[in-house]
Amino acid sequence: MESKAYMYVLECADGSLYTGYTTDVEKRIQTHNAGKGAKYTRNRLPVRLLYQEAFASKPEAMSAEALFKKRSRQSKLDYIAQHK
Repeated sequence: MESKAYMYVLECADGSLYTGYTTDVEKRIQTHNAGKGAKYTRNRLPVRLLYQEAFASKPEAMSAEALFKKRSRQSKLDYIAQHK
């Protein structure tokens, strides 16, 4: 069985949101904050974790990430508020 995968949402220093997926949220945030994460976050450091959601597999987490990215900013914030 595959290990758990996570969709996560970061708040960047400029207030923008970044969504990704990983199998190790803590390590991924450290990577982002070290300036080695996604291009988007490199110029918007530091980032902080706003939300994470566990999935049974990487494809499920990737699918959730893709759907989440299509939402408006307010819809993303509402989702996070409802699922915390």
